[in-house]
Amino acid sequence: MRSAWRTGLLSPLEVSVRERTIDVLRHSILNFDLKPGQRLIEREFIEQLGISRTTFREAIRELAAEGLLTVVAQKGARVRAPTLEEATDLYEVRAALECLIVSRFVERADEREIRQLKAAVKNFKRVSARTVDTLELLKTKELFYEVLVRGARSATLQQLLEGIKGRVHVLRATSLSYPGRVTETVAELEAIVAAIADRDAGLASRLCGEHVRKACITALASLRDVEDEGTG
Repeated sequence: MRSAWRTGLLSPLEVSVRERTIDVLRHSILNFDLKPGQRLIEREFIEQLGISRTTFREAIRELAAEGLLTVVAQKGARVRAPTLEEATDLYEVRAALECLIVSRFVERADEREIRQLKAAVKNFKRVSARTVDTLELLKTKELFYEVLVRGARSATLQQLLEGIKGRVHVLRATSLSYPGRVTETVAELEAIVAAIADRDAGLASRLCGEHVRKACITALASLRDVEDEGTG
Protein backbone atom coordinates (compact mmCIF):
# COMPACT_ATOMS: atom_id res chain seq x y z
CA MET A 1 0.00 0.00 0.00
CA ARG A 2 2.73 2.49 0.98
CA SER A 3 4.71 1.90 -2.21
CA ALA A 4 1.61 2.45 -4.34
CA TRP A 5 0.83 5.66 -2.48
CA ARG A 6 4.38 6.96 -2.84
CA THR A 7 4.40 6.34 -6.58
CA GLY A 8 1.10 8.15 -6.96
CA LEU A 9 -1.03 5.08 -7.71
CA LEU A 10 -3.19 5.70 -4.61
CA SER A 11 -4.25 9.10 -3.34
CA PRO A 12 -4.34 9.85 0.41
CA LEU A 13 -8.15 9.85 0.20
CA GLU A 14 -8.19 6.41 -1.42
CA VAL A 15 -5.85 5.10 1.25
CA SER A 16 -8.11 6.55 3.96
CA VAL A 17 -11.22 4.88 2.50
CA ARG A 18 -9.36 1.61 2.20
CA GLU A 19 -8.15 1.73 5.81
CA ARG A 20 -11.62 2.64 7.09
CA THR A 21 -13.09 -0.28 5.17
CA ILE A 22 -10.51 -2.65 6.66
CA ASP A 23 -11.25 -1.32 10.15
CA VAL A 24 -15.02 -1.75 9.73
CA LEU A 25 -14.70 -5.32 8.47
CA ARG A 26 -12.08 -6.25 11.06
CA HIS A 27 -14.26 -4.86 13.86
CA SER A 28 -17.27 -6.80 12.54
CA ILE A 29 -15.26 -10.04 12.53
CA LEU A 30 -13.71 -9.57 15.97
CA ASN A 31 -17.08 -8.67 17.49
CA PHE A 32 -18.73 -11.65 15.78
CA ASP A 33 -21.16 -9.51 13.79
CA LEU A 34 -19.69 -11.61 11.00
CA LYS A 35 -19.62 -15.24 12.13
CA PRO A 36 -16.89 -17.83 11.45
CA GLY A 37 -17.62 -19.44 8.11
CA GLN A 38 -19.92 -16.62 6.97
CA ARG A 39 -19.53 -15.55 3.36
CA LEU A 40 -18.97 -11.88 2.56
CA ILE A 41 -21.26 -10.90 -0.32
CA GLU A 42 -19.34 -8.31 -2.32
CA ARG A 43 -22.37 -6.44 -3.66
CA GLU A 44 -23.95 -6.09 -0.22
CA PHE A 45 -20.84 -4.62 1.39
CA ILE A 46 -20.17 -2.26 -1.50
CA GLU A 47 -23.69 -0.87 -1.09
CA GLN A 48 -23.62 -0.76 2.72
CA LEU A 49 -20.22 0.91 2.97
CA GLY A 50 -20.51 3.09 -0.13
CA ILE A 51 -17.18 1.92 -1.51
CA SER A 52 -15.81 0.74 -4.83
CA ARG A 53 -15.27 -2.87 -5.80
CA THR A 54 -11.52 -2.21 -5.88
CA THR A 55 -11.52 -0.88 -2.31
CA PHE A 56 -13.54 -3.87 -1.08
CA ARG A 57 -11.21 -6.37 -2.74
CA GLU A 58 -8.11 -4.62 -1.38
CA ALA A 59 -9.61 -4.81 2.11
CA ILE A 60 -10.36 -8.50 1.63
CA ARG A 61 -6.76 -9.17 0.61
CA GLU A 62 -5.46 -7.36 3.71
CA LEU A 63 -7.75 -9.23 6.11
CA ALA A 64 -6.92 -12.53 4.43
CA ALA A 65 -3.23 -11.77 5.02
CA GLU A 66 -4.07 -11.19 8.70
CA GLY A 67 -5.70 -14.62 8.82
CA LEU A 68 -9.20 -13.29 9.46
CA LEU A 69 -10.64 -14.28 6.08
CA THR A 70 -10.28 -17.16 3.67
CA VAL A 71 -10.53 -16.41 -0.05
CA VAL A 72 -11.43 -19.17 -2.50
CA ALA A 73 -11.26 -18.58 -6.25
CA GLN A 74 -14.71 -18.17 -7.83
CA LYS A 75 -16.36 -18.45 -4.40
CA GLY A 76 -15.27 -15.24 -2.69
CA ALA A 77 -14.29 -14.58 0.91
CA ARG A 78 -15.47 -16.18 4.14
CA VAL A 79 -14.69 -15.42 7.76
CA ARG A 80 -11.97 -17.84 8.70
CA ALA A 81 -13.05 -20.79 10.83
CA PRO A 82 -9.91 -22.53 12.15
CA THR A 83 -9.57 -26.27 11.68
CA LEU A 84 -8.53 -28.46 14.60
CA GLU A 85 -4.99 -28.68 13.20
CA GLU A 86 -4.72 -24.91 12.73
CA ALA A 87 -6.11 -24.28 16.21
CA THR A 88 -3.56 -26.63 17.77
CA ASP A 89 -0.66 -24.89 15.99
CA LEU A 90 -1.93 -21.43 16.93
CA TYR A 91 -2.18 -22.36 20.58
CA GLU A 92 1.34 -23.79 20.58
CA VAL A 93 2.66 -20.54 19.12
CA ARG A 94 0.61 -18.51 21.59
CA ALA A 95 1.88 -20.57 24.53
CA ALA A 96 5.51 -20.07 23.52
CA LEU A 97 5.06 -16.32 23.07
CA GLU A 98 3.11 -15.73 26.26
CA CYS A 99 5.53 -17.78 28.37
CA LEU A 100 8.41 -15.69 27.07
CA ILE A 101 6.49 -12.47 27.65
CA VAL A 102 5.79 -13.51 31.24
CA SER A 103 9.49 -14.23 31.79
CA ARG A 104 10.44 -10.83 30.39
CA PHE A 105 7.81 -9.16 32.57
CA VAL A 106 9.30 -10.73 35.70
CA GLU A 107 12.75 -9.52 34.64
CA ARG A 108 11.83 -6.01 33.54
CA ALA A 109 8.58 -4.81 35.12
CA ASP A 110 8.56 -2.51 38.14
CA GLU A 111 6.39 -2.81 41.25
CA ARG A 112 3.83 -0.38 39.89
CA GLU A 113 3.27 -2.59 36.86
CA ILE A 114 2.90 -5.65 39.07
CA ARG A 115 0.19 -3.80 41.00
CA GLN A 116 -1.49 -2.94 37.70
CA LEU A 117 -1.37 -6.61 36.70
CA LYS A 118 -3.01 -7.61 39.99
CA ALA A 119 -5.67 -4.95 39.46
CA ALA A 120 -6.37 -6.22 35.95
CA VAL A 121 -6.99 -9.75 37.26
CA LYS A 122 -9.22 -8.43 40.06
CA ASN A 123 -11.20 -6.49 37.48
CA PHE A 124 -11.57 -9.58 35.29
CA LYS A 125 -12.78 -11.56 38.31
CA ARG A 126 -15.28 -8.84 39.18
CA VAL A 127 -16.64 -8.65 35.63
CA SER A 128 -16.83 -12.44 35.30
CA ALA A 129 -18.99 -12.54 38.46
CA ARG A 130 -21.65 -10.35 36.90
CA THR A 131 -21.74 -11.35 33.24
CA VAL A 132 -21.32 -14.31 30.90
CA ASP A 133 -21.02 -12.08 27.84
CA THR A 134 -18.01 -13.51 26.03
CA LEU A 135 -17.07 -10.30 24.23
CA GLU A 136 -17.08 -8.27 27.44
CA LEU A 137 -14.98 -10.93 29.15
CA LEU A 138 -12.49 -10.95 26.29
CA LYS A 139 -12.18 -7.16 26.34
CA THR A 140 -11.68 -7.18 30.10
CA LYS A 141 -9.06 -9.92 29.93
CA GLU A 142 -7.26 -7.97 27.22
CA LEU A 143 -6.42 -5.32 29.84
CA PHE A 144 -4.35 -7.98 31.62
CA TYR A 145 -2.39 -8.67 28.44
CA GLU A 146 -1.86 -4.97 27.77
CA VAL A 147 -0.15 -4.56 31.15
CA LEU A 148 1.80 -7.80 30.66
CA VAL A 149 3.13 -6.85 27.23
CA ARG A 150 3.94 -3.30 28.28
CA GLY A 151 5.91 -4.52 31.30
CA ALA A 152 7.81 -7.07 29.19
CA ARG A 153 9.34 -4.15 27.26
CA SER A 154 9.87 -6.08 24.04
CA ALA A 155 8.70 -4.59 20.76
CA THR A 156 9.58 -7.84 19.02
CA LEU A 157 7.38 -10.00 21.26
CA GLN A 158 4.59 -7.46 21.09
CA GLN A 159 4.65 -7.50 17.29
CA LEU A 160 4.65 -11.30 17.17
CA LEU A 161 1.72 -11.50 19.59
CA GLU A 162 -0.20 -8.87 17.62
CA GLY A 163 0.43 -10.92 14.49
CA ILE A 164 -1.60 -13.87 15.77
CA LYS A 165 -4.14 -11.99 17.91
CA GLY A 166 -6.81 -11.90 15.22
CA ARG A 167 -6.25 -15.55 14.34
CA VAL A 168 -6.77 -16.74 17.91
CA HIS A 169 -9.67 -14.40 18.71
CA VAL A 170 -12.41 -16.83 17.78
CA LEU A 171 -10.58 -19.61 19.63
CA ARG A 172 -10.29 -17.51 22.80
CA ALA A 173 -14.00 -16.72 22.61
CA THR A 174 -14.80 -20.39 22.10
CA SER A 175 -12.70 -21.34 25.11
CA LEU A 176 -14.16 -18.71 27.45
CA SER A 177 -17.71 -19.67 26.51
CA TYR A 178 -17.08 -23.29 27.55
CA PRO A 179 -18.94 -24.15 30.81
CA GLY A 180 -16.78 -23.52 33.87
CA ARG A 181 -13.84 -22.15 31.89
CA VAL A 182 -14.16 -18.55 33.14
CA THR A 183 -13.89 -19.62 36.78
CA GLU A 184 -10.80 -21.70 35.93
CA THR A 185 -9.31 -18.78 34.03
CA VAL A 186 -9.63 -16.46 37.02
CA ALA A 187 -7.83 -18.95 39.28
CA GLU A 188 -5.09 -19.53 36.68
CA LEU A 189 -4.46 -15.80 36.20
CA GLU A 190 -4.32 -15.26 39.96
CA ALA A 191 -1.70 -18.01 40.27
CA ILE A 192 0.37 -16.51 37.43
CA VAL A 193 0.30 -13.06 39.00
CA ALA A 194 1.24 -14.46 42.43
CA ALA A 195 4.32 -16.11 40.90
CA ILE A 196 5.17 -12.90 39.06
CA ALA A 197 4.86 -10.92 42.30
CA ASP A 198 7.34 -13.34 43.88
CA ARG A 199 9.66 -12.72 40.91
CA ASP A 200 9.64 -16.43 40.14
CA ALA A 201 10.04 -16.39 36.37
CA GLY A 202 10.22 -20.16 36.01
CA LEU A 203 7.00 -20.82 37.92
CA ALA A 204 5.15 -17.92 36.30
CA SER A 205 6.16 -19.11 32.83
CA ARG A 206 5.13 -22.70 33.59
CA LEU A 207 1.75 -21.60 34.95
CA CYS A 208 1.23 -19.44 31.87
CA GLY A 209 1.93 -22.41 29.62
CA GLU A 210 -0.56 -24.53 31.57
CA HIS A 211 -3.15 -21.76 31.29
CA VAL A 212 -2.82 -21.61 27.50
CA ARG A 213 -2.87 -25.40 27.18
CA LYS A 214 -6.07 -25.64 29.23
CA ALA A 215 -7.63 -22.97 27.02
CA CYS A 216 -6.55 -25.02 24.02
CA ILE A 217 -8.22 -28.16 25.38
CA THR A 218 -11.57 -26.42 25.85
CA ALA A 219 -11.41 -24.64 22.49
CA LEU A 220 -10.58 -27.87 20.65
CA ALA A 221 -13.40 -29.68 22.45
CA SER A 222 -15.85 -27.05 21.21
CA LEU A 223 -14.48 -27.23 17.68
CA ARG A 224 -14.84 -31.02 17.69
CA ASP A 225 -18.46 -30.63 18.80
CA VAL A 226 -19.11 -28.28 15.90
CA GLU A 227 -17.44 -30.63 13.41
CA ASP A 228 -19.45 -33.59 14.79
CA GLU A 229 -22.68 -31.62 14.39
CA GLY A 230 -21.75 -30.81 10.82
CA THR A 231 -21.15 -34.43 9.92
CA GLY A 232 -23.94 -35.87 12.02
